Parts: sequence; C-alpha cells; structure tokens
Amino acid sequence: MDARIKRVYVPMTETGFYILFCLQEEMHGYNITQKVKQMTEGQVDIGPGTMYGTLGKMEKDGLIEFVREEEKRKLYKISSVGQEVLQLEIERIKRLYRNIGGK
Repeated sequence: MDARIKRVYVPMTETGFYILFCLQEEMHGYNITQKVKQMTEGQVDIGPGTMYGTLGKMEKDGLIEFVREEEKRKLYKISSVGQEVLQLEIERIKRLYRNIGGK
C-alpha cells in the first residue's frame, strides 16, 4: 500500500469507514446510504454530496473500483488496496475498544 494512501485514510472518518465497509459487496451510492442508516439505527445519514464526493475520491485513489452501471446508477466494489485500508481501520478500532475496557 502506498504510504500516501495510508496517511490520508488511516484513521478514517466515520463516513469513509461505512462507505468502504459497505462496498465489500457491490453497491451504488443510494444503497450505501440506506444500509448505513440501517446499520447505525439512523444515527449516521450520509448526504448525496458527501457520498458522491467520497466515492469519487476513493475511486481516484484506488480504494474502490467501478463495476458497472445499472439503471443509470454506478455500482462500486472495494479493491484490494481498499480492503487493506479497511482492515487497518478495523484493527485500529478494535485496539481503541480494548483500551477502554472492551473485550
């Protein structure tokens, strides 16, 4: 993984984390928004500007890949670089949790 990518994405924003986490399966922006709302019980609501800006940046940086277009919606999936970044972030979150007394 490129050192610049690690520096830019770790630690991740909550929005970036959820987008990348959701893209472990093919999805488009609206699907991601709905899944994140469901996962967080409505506490995280990603607006369209944030969603599409983040998707564009992640695609440009190689964290996600365009898969295909379906009914005028672009479907994306996490790349191998994105998977590495996501794993680093998950490990960071687990460490934080352990440090506050979680199991």
